[in-house]
Amino acid sequence: MPKYILTDETIDHGGVQLTRIKRVSDGALGGFIEEEENLSQEGDCWVNGNAWVFGNAQVSGNAWVFGNAQVSGNAQVYGNALVYGDARVYGNAQVFGGARVYRNARINARISEGDYIGTQELEQPKETEKPKQEPILKSRFVLIMEEMMR
Repeated sequence: MPKYILTDETIDHGGVQLTRIKRVSDGALGGFIEEEENLSQEGDCWVNGNAWVFGNAQVSGNAWVFGNAQVSGNAQVYGNALVYGDARVYGNAQVFGGARVYRNARINARISEGDYIGTQELEQPKETEKPKQEPILKSRFVLIMEEMMR
């Protein structure tokens, strides 16, 4: 049995039709994908809220994309990664492991375990969107970059 199905609700994004998904197990509505290849039917991965995944982008493993986040191009989000808020992951980006991309971050890079990319004020996911995780911390890379920009 599939994990999710496509609903009849669609939106147009610059000529690309995105379709809302619905979880089969409990009927919960999810976010929007362009095609079924964007979200794996395996694992606990999910697209929720008003999030969009389109192009050749893929979400798999236990990764979640939610809020108003967008994943596009050839980007891959997998493992236990979270992309949320108004974050954008695009191009050939890879977000994996326990990485977090949040708030207004724009990522076209490889982000892995221990990397938390967002703005200084940390934002926790809403309970209704994703089960609470451990407190979000910033990686040394992000702290160094913020210090250099001051």
